[in-house]
Amino acid sequence: MFNRSLRRILMCAAAAGGVAMMAAAVPAKAETLKLAHWVPPAHTLTKSTVEPLKNGVEAETNGALTIDVYPGGALGKGPLEQYVRAVQGVADITWGLEGYTSSQFPNTMISELPGVLKPGETGYDAIWNAYDAGLLDREFPGTVPLALWLSEPNIFIMKDRDIRKPEDLKGLKIRVSGAAAASVIEALGATPVQMPAGEIYNSLQTGLIDGVVTGASAVGDFKLDEVANSYTIGAPLGRISFYLVMNKERFDGLKPEFQKAIMDNSGRKLSKSAEDGWNARALQVIDSLKAAGDNNVIELSDDEAAAFGAITLPVTDNIVKGRNAEIVLKTMRGE
Repeated sequence: MFNRSLRRILMCAAAAGGVAMMAAAVPAKAETLKLAHWVPPAHTLTKSTVEPLKNGVEAETNGALTIDVYPGGALGKGPLEQYVRAVQGVADITWGLEGYTSSQFPNTMISELPGVLKPGETGYDAIWNAYDAGLLDREFPGTVPLALWLSEPNIFIMKDRDIRKPEDLKGLKIRVSGAAAASVIEALGATPVQMPAGEIYNSLQTGLIDGVVTGASAVGDFKLDEVANSYTIGAPLGRISFYLVMNKERFDGLKPEFQKAIMDNSGRKLSKSAEDGWNARALQVIDSLKAAGDNNVIELSDDEAAAFGAITLPVTDNIVKGRNAEIVLKTMRGE
């Protein structure tokens, strides 16, 4: 009797051990995240930012955590609402521009101003310096920033008008992406017109605006070379800031190994990839504009650039002082 009882106990224990081993061998439950943006798949964003995050996360989790991408406004076309879509969970991850809702990002927008970046400094380090110091906490509520970076330097993109000196801008209507660029354009005597990038083509074509201040990469990404024909490079006009953010509740609800995979493939690492992609695209576009033969590409001399700087650089000083944001500027510069 004792032997039979012992045998049953041992058999049950063995069976229980087998179940435990099988449970340990079962991989973490697969999950899928939705990443949404409003530009076409061919945009610089895809190779520089989306693919490094997607490929890195999926490789690190052996495909247990995947990222499905919804480009071109598939989950909502309004570019101004991208941040809200992440907060509301319409998408788990969204991409957008701080400038489109400038009032939400007063400290981040400091990074866009002329002269903020010193030679050799990177935009992503400037913004992450401020974020890591707790100076941007209130600007990204309900989300986990995955990438924060700046574009290449802004240039003038014009239709039938050459810009060589500040006086050439008097009375013109210039499209800007946000409040920082608007302040710069006003100081130069032009009228800033804020609109999403997707509206620039038709506005420039129909004469609603005379020109655009943005990075050269936008010329290629939005085919602006089809409606613009004059480009001025070298004036200190600042840059454009971008974000890639994830719904915080969704992030917090992921398994620790999934959270780690996301963090391992985001932050400054992903931001560098994004910023490098924007800069590379800008150089490629400028070379193509020069090679086309039907564009006027104006590269300002040091003296010509200084004439613009005499007007635009004080804008930065005034905004920083007006917001009592000296500590933000110093932190961004690593001072």
